[in-house]
Amino acid sequence: MNDFLTTLESEFKRNTDPENATKQKAYMRGQFEFYGLTATKRRELTKPFLLKEFLPKKTELISLIKALWQRPEREYQHFAMDLLLKYTKQFEEQDIDLFEYIILHKSWWNTVDVVADKLVGAYFKLYPHNRDAYINKWLYSDNIWLQRSTLIFQLKYKTDTDTKILSHCINTLLGSKEFFINKAIGWALRQ
Repeated sequence: MNDFLTTLESEFKRNTDPENATKQKAYMRGQFEFYGLTATKRRELTKPFLLKEFLPKKTELISLIKALWQRPEREYQHFAMDLLLKYTKQFEEQDIDLFEYIILHKSWWNTVDVVADKLVGAYFKLYPHNRDAYINKWLYSDNIWLQRSTLIFQLKYKTDTDTKILSHCINTLLGSKEFFINKAIGWALRQ
């Protein structure tokens, strides 16, 4: 795992764009550091890391994702999500705890939306018996990012959307003064 992280860090540092990093940091209201990589450049650099033969073992995934999440530059969190997407068919029941961890740490719309829509959404399709407990836990948590996740995890479900759950989430959060909650309600309804 250390070689994996060291090599990734080396690639990111070698391609740093300080001018773009300043713009990215400003766009994210100064909350995160950046190397200044565009999404296209980051994907180009990380493509070899995501090849099947180089993927870490599933047993190493949780510690690797948490190590990436703890790094200051936002590119690491984006890569962590790309990496997790490679394991959607291998999700295990306890992986929901990892998703909850990354929703709660370094929270902002640009990571929470991917985690909720692509990771949590896929997880609840595999483990529907866990859905109601987590939805209610998150809905009543007073954490806007967990609440937002309850609203948008079904975005890709289309005709499989459970409108009863969506209605429950919307009605519970209706009247919120949080911009990111109200935006998610609109997004879920449009979708």
